Amino acid sequence: MVNYRYLGNSGFKVSEITYGNWVTHASQVGDDAAIATVHKALDLGITTFDTADTYANTAAEVVLAKALKGQPREQLEIFTKVYWPIGRMGPNDQGLSRKHIFDGINGSLRRLEVDYVDLYQAHRYDYETPLEETMQAFADIVRQGKALYIGVSEWTAEQLREGHALSKQLGFQLVSNQPQYSALWRVIEEKVIPTSQELGISQIVWSPLAQGVLTGKYLPGQPVPAGSRATDEKSGANFIKRFLRDEVLEAVQKLAPIADEAGITVPQLALAWVLHNPNIAAALVGASRPEQLEDTVKASDIVLEQAAYDAVNAALAGVSVTDPEETYKVSPKGRPA
Repeated sequence: MVNYRYLGNSGFKVSEITYGNWVTHASQVGDDAAIATVHKALDLGITTFDTADTYANTAAEVVLAKALKGQPREQLEIFTKVYWPIGRMGPNDQGLSRKHIFDGINGSLRRLEVDYVDLYQAHRYDYETPLEETMQAFADIVRQGKALYIGVSEWTAEQLREGHALSKQLGFQLVSNQPQYSALWRVIEEKVIPTSQELGISQIVWSPLAQGVLTGKYLPGQPVPAGSRATDEKSGANFIKRFLRDEVLEAVQKLAPIADEAGITVPQLALAWVLHNPNIAAALVGASRPEQLEDTVKASDIVLEQAAYDAVNAALAGVSVTDPEETYKVSPKGRPA
């Protein structure tokens, strides 16, 4: 079963293995398979589900609502996000203006068929909207009971500090950041994590398996498996390309003996490596088939020995990305004209 961790300095607990439906629901797999996978997640003890209005152009929220129908609302933690356009491209259909945030939360609540979400997240930082406007809108959403907590995604250390200060002034908690993080992508370690620890902000990390590369299924010198995420543009193929170089894949193959010695699988090793960091509240995992979750959720019960953690670092030294400047390249500097 899945263990729980507190989100930031709040009293709110989340599944440390959280189900995310970025590239699966209404995109890579059909509704029936997606619903069956969510039901399997529930059976395995996952109660925290992360989505976004932009995933599959709102359809991912609709599918998640179908999958969770009939489940006691008080036993679920439902997260969604706002920032990107969702089909339209009017002047206010992207970013973190008050208008777009309120349009976003109202649309998400309608599609998710709930009265509130547990966590509402800024999907990126908006350089065109005053941060005061953004944080005031989030404060009002919390006061109206439409969201219980506020988080962000892919904010820099400086942005987190500014947002945290405003949230305190406005009387609500900024509890989380959702960055990419894995043993191959470690750019948050130098600045974002220390700042977050100081401020009481947790990380909910996406791509903890580096888009599947850290499962070990992609082999150096061989074509990628047919039907895998690496061949599907809708399922993150652009994100995975940076990890499909032979030198990376050769390094990943060194993880198998480390996992064998620990008595676990390579995916479990990669997830346990992420959860070894106490600032990580949850690792987001997806699945296209129910049985895929059975292996990954077992990582929640693994306490990785320091020797194994260090061995992973040594195996991937030279191919893992650690440059903190990468954290400044994620959010668009402006909206489309």
